[in-house]
Amino acid sequence: MLQRLTARAFWTFSRWKLVSEPAPDRPTVLIGAPHTSNSDFAFMLAITWQLGIDLRWLGKKSLFHGWRGPIMRTLGGIPVDRADPGRVVSEMVERVQSGEVFGLVVTPDGTRGAHTHWKSGFYRIALETGMPVTLGFVDRTTKTTGLGPTLELTGNIGTDMDRIRTFYADKTGFHPDLRVEPRLREEDETD
Repeated sequence: MLQRLTARAFWTFSRWKLVSEPAPDRPTVLIGAPHTSNSDFAFMLAITWQLGIDLRWLGKKSLFHGWRGPIMRTLGGIPVDRADPGRVVSEMVERVQSGEVFGLVVTPDGTRGAHTHWKSGFYRIALETGMPVTLGFVDRTTKTTGLGPTLELTGNIGTDMDRIRTFYADKTGFHPDLRVEPRLREEDETD
């Protein structure tokens, strides 16, 4: 209840507008893109709280040190050890298979702009759990944010990523120069 009231206040006073398809009716991997600013975190919370999505999100483990740890975990955070990214996929698969129900927010493009490809963890988690992928967005050009379509992955990386690229083609994050084109390294290996 407090989360929904907080989200309602956020959208009332924000210069941004929530434009969203309905929340998925089952567990989903929710992509947050283009993720070019840490400010996107507030939008993620406001979107999921407004739509009533039980949220989990992946964050670098340094965010969970000291006093921030309990706060981040309360907000749905799951620490990620970047030295062992494969462990994250297996942990998420175990959570879903144990019956835990949640929307898992993943930002496959990072925020630093030094990447040339999206990280493929979201894709592997979705395939291995059978969860669909919901396309969340921030668009600075229109000052809108929200959820786009929810897609069932086919397992054909090129086809699936073409659908994702089409959706994000006209979306611009806070820092357009940090945008990473939605492309997985695995696509380059199959080209």
